[in-house]
Amino acid sequence: MISSTANPHVKFLRSLRDLPRERRRERSLFLEGVRLVADALASGVAPRLVLYAPEQLRRTPEGEHLLTRLTGRPACYEASPAVVAAVADTQHPQGVVAAFPWPELAPRPGLRLVLDAVQDPGNVGTLLRSAEAAGVGLALCARGTADVYAPKVLRAAMGAHFNLPIRADLEWDAIGAELSACPAVYAAEAGAAMPYYAADWKQPVALIIGNEAHGVSPEGLARATHRIGIPMAGRAESLNAAIAGSVILFEALRQRTRGRT
Repeated sequence: MISSTANPHVKFLRSLRDLPRERRRERSLFLEGVRLVADALASGVAPRLVLYAPEQLRRTPEGEHLLTRLTGRPACYEASPAVVAAVADTQHPQGVVAAFPWPELAPRPGLRLVLDAVQDPGNVGTLLRSAEAAGVGLALCARGTADVYAPKVLRAAMGAHFNLPIRADLEWDAIGAELSACPAVYAAEAGAAMPYYAADWKQPVALIIGNEAHGVSPEGLARATHRIGIPMAGRAESLNAAIAGSVILFEALRQRTRGRT
């Protein structure tokens, strides 16, 4: 059992937790918690490293089940609760921390979601989670968007990274090339005259969600064919980026499954 926080495995996991450059260099995710690690294993990806505290995992049925999958598995090591806590990014660790390779998923047919310098990790993770649930075929993250592989983003996305094709740190030329096959590109904009439900989401289209403070960038607007908004009856001028994006994504799903009426 690993009981020292000076262990090389502990240092490696901490570097992935804290340093974006290490996550990029190693092309690895830092995962924490029963749900995320279980989802990663269910996707068929082999872990690079897992540290787990058996006594903590045994406290819940889900943890007990995960324990049976980790015990004796290559690159999976028992550790003390103190060691797991020293690596964890949360205040109340569940008894497991891990490193997994970045998922390499091929784009699928369907809606393209563009995150245009969305900076809050919670918003980015929520948008990725909604995108996966709504059947988005590819998520494109422009440079300036929060690190999609940061621990807070991963927790908010709740396993979406293992099922949703994602491309990060993209320049607008690369995004434009990906959108070239889309006859319509919709930019979400507060106060836009066209309501989001008037858009035709059944065709190959893209949705651009902009920065929380400044909205869609000039580069994004230059590639948009339409600007769409969410009509509101209250006093609020706009919605949170993650909420607005999710509302629009599920309207797209509704149209794709039931039609526009």
